[in-house]
Amino acid sequence: MAQKVAKVGVKKQAGYLYFVDRHGDVSCAKMARGKGKKAGAVKKVAKVGVKKKGGFLYFIDKQGDISCAKMVRGGSKRKKAKKKVAKKKAKKKVAKKKAKKKVAKKKAKKKAKKK
Repeated sequence: MAQKVAKVGVKKQAGYLYFVDRHGDVSCAKMARGKGKKAGAVKKVAKVGVKKKGGFLYFIDKQGDISCAKMVRGGSKRKKAKKKVAKKKAKKKVAKKKAKKKVAKKKAKKKAKKK
């Protein structure tokens, strides 16, 4: 995932944020904790001069060296909306009348009553 770009070996101090600045050098700043406290001024820790490539994230790893990883853009890409096509009206089917069957049932009922 991450690749080492330069071996620096910076010793990290608690309460400070270490990062690779725009010149490719290792810098640090005091972290702001709680309301009212402001972050401290940025100071250079090591002059390295790493050339940064677009689309990569540069950071200080656990060993204090500069590493980089390809940035992952979150979320799934949206599908392009399809054009809606107007549907043609379907012809309605005419239901056949069941008059003959009803008549047959009536005859069966009349025969049953006569017996």
